[in-house]
Amino acid sequence: MTEGHLDQEILAALDGTDEVHVETSRDATSSVHRTVIWAVVVDGGAFVRSVRGEKGRWYREASANPDVTLHVGDRRVPVRAVPETDARTIEGVSEAIREKYGTSFPGPTAAMLREEVLATTLRLIPA
Repeated sequence: MTEGHLDQEILAALDGTDEVHVETSRDATSSVHRTVIWAVVVDGGAFVRSVRGEKGRWYREASANPDVTLHVGDRRVPVRAVPETDARTIEGVSEAIREKYGTSFPGPTAAMLREEVLATTLRLIPA
């Protein structure tokens, strides 16, 4: 892994799978929750977004305790989930979601592109 970016093998795995699992918890002493989410790769970075916006439990927990674990295939990948604030990057994530999921999952894809969930776009960086 290079500083700020996940390694190419993990990025390729994220790019090639529809769903990953994320483990989150409110804090270091709380129960861990595992949730199925979508992930996309944009300009060499990995991104996730909450379909439920700020109401999504995994998103709330990742916001409170950003050190989370992804399960990609048979790999456990510790990452840090940081808010993405760059408007161009967020639009790029939306386009990547549209391209990756739009044909197979049109309803959920539309939900992931709603204005009210865009602010829940998180960049995944090495923990």
